[in-house]
Order: sequence, then structure tokens, then C-alpha cells
Amino acid sequence: MLNRSSGLLFSTCRGFTLVELMVVVAIVAILASAVMPLREIAIKREKEQELRLALRQIRTAIDAYKQAADEGRIEKKADETGYPRKLESLVEGVPNIKDPKKNMIYFLRRLPRDPMFTNSDSDQNVPDADTWGKRSYESPPGNPEEGDDVFDIYSHSDRKGLNGIPYNQW
Repeated sequence: MLNRSSGLLFSTCRGFTLVELMVVVAIVAILASAVMPLREIAIKREKEQELRLALRQIRTAIDAYKQAADEGRIEKKADETGYPRKLESLVEGVPNIKDPKKNMIYFLRRLPRDPMFTNSDSDQNVPDADTWGKRSYESPPGNPEEGDDVFDIYSHSDRKGLNGIPYNQW
């Protein structure tokens, strides 16, 4: 702006100084560094919730399969426990031997994948059933081993949850 009395040019445009910009950048960096650990905990909590839900769904389906076998709706040999031979049977279905049409009984729509299973490029080709550890009816709870049936499942991950318990003991 031109002041007519003195003939000098005065600028009305003002900007930020370098110090002001550095202070703003420092404050944003401090806030971002405080938010990052909270984000990581939120992601871990979400995966743990997925694990709880998947374990509950599969274990409920295994129990429903066993109940159907005990009720005589599923073919069971005398030397079998009544638990499914493989996890895929819960999704593929089994014939209802009490139904004259032999309609299939399905226990799950789809088999959930273990959310704690490592996700590298080669792991994407692993079937969902193979992401879980399987315990047969005959194996002890402290040392689960696969066998002729699937009595229970567990995560292969040995990492600890937010509650301090390893995921493979959930």
C-alpha cells in the first residue's frame, strides 16, 4: 500500500515466520507419536475380537455336530467319538440319516480363518482349516495333538494377548 504522505510502500500481507512453522510441526509430531501406540493397540484388540468370535463359532459348530451325532442324525460308527473327522465337514455338511430325503446338515456357512495366522504371500494359499491347530478327543489339553477327529481348535500363534495369555491357550 502506498502512503501518499511519505511516499513509502507498506505491505499489508503477513505470513508465518520460520519459528512459528517449526513450533506447529513439533506439536503435530508430538500428537502423532502419541496416537500411534493407541492405533496399534486398537488393531491388536480388533484382531483379538475376531479370534474370540472365530473360536466361539467353530467350537459351537463342533458341539452341534457332536449333539447331532449323539441324537442319531449323523452316521457314527461304534468306535467313533461323534466329533467331526475334519473341520471342513462343518461347512461341507453331512447327510441327515433320519431324513428320508437325506438332506444335508450344515453347521457353518464358512470356516473362519485364524486372524493370528501369519499373512505372508505364501500363507494366502493355505486353506482356512489349516490355519488352526486341531486337538483330537484322545489328546490331553496340555499337549493338544491331531488325531482321528476334531474335538477342539486353537491358534498356532504363541504371541501373548493384551490379557497376557498366549493366543494358543485361548
